[in-house]
Amino acid sequence: MDSRLKANDAVLFIDRKGRRYLKILRPGQRIEIRGEILADRLLAIEEGSRVKLSSGETFIVLRPTYADLIPHLPRNAQVIYPKDAGPLLIWGDVFPGATVIEGGTGAGALTIALLRAVGASGRLISYELREEFAAAARRNVAAFFGDAPNWTLKLRDLYQGFDETGVDRLFIDVAEPARALDAIAHALRPGGVLVCWVPTAMQLKDTVEALQHRSNFGEIESFETLQRHWQVKGLSVRPVHRMVAHSGFAIVARRLSETTLQAEVSPPGEEHVGAASDESADEDSEQ
Repeated sequence: MDSRLKANDAVLFIDRKGRRYLKILRPGQRIEIRGEILADRLLAIEEGSRVKLSSGETFIVLRPTYADLIPHLPRNAQVIYPKDAGPLLIWGDVFPGATVIEGGTGAGALTIALLRAVGASGRLISYELREEFAAAARRNVAAFFGDAPNWTLKLRDLYQGFDETGVDRLFIDVAEPARALDAIAHALRPGGVLVCWVPTAMQLKDTVEALQHRSNFGEIESFETLQRHWQVKGLSVRPVHRMVAHSGFAIVARRLSETTLQAEVSPPGEEHVGAASDESADEDSEQ
């Protein structure tokens, strides 16, 4: 990526106290924080430059990382924060070229992370019931990710089922994941990974128990992620007074096949080559 800023880039203005202000460089418009500056004056300058606004206050300008972006994302619903999005992608084993279903988009925070992870060769299909959330996700993906021809957003109730089958990974962020397990099992290929995100302990209990009672899901685990920052200022090296603690629970499971392979039984009297070899190896080791 070119280090020079261009039109319609998302940019963070960071003041001397580390406070961050997310802006879009729209040509012909003014950027106002405490003081103002024409967006056109920032075009073609390098990231990391220092910019002085009309008030005389100086800001550092940088394109936001994913971790910078999500807390500032315009939204009507709670987002999945970076401390959780990273583990969800890793435990969900999302890879370039994967076909992924996302159930519940919210403001599109996880949508952006999934689009980055599947890459141009992958495919993401998102289901969202509420029209205002779908509209917010479309705006945020367009503004902060860009063109996404491999993304399909469907305004649908996912409890009624998914159109797709044989998908690699399925992420779901809804109130009752247990109600969707039949639809999920139909859409997810054997060996595929299911990742559920729930905020409360009772939802965690209900979802895990529902998965445990099914023969077509296994390898179930659940966890939460806590994040604590540290202050490093001279001799003052200590945890900051506030931390990002509980935000939700991740539940991860694998879709199991319905196939059971039976071992072949050797006819009576036929020597089992493998067993004989193992016995010989044991005798050799004893000698």
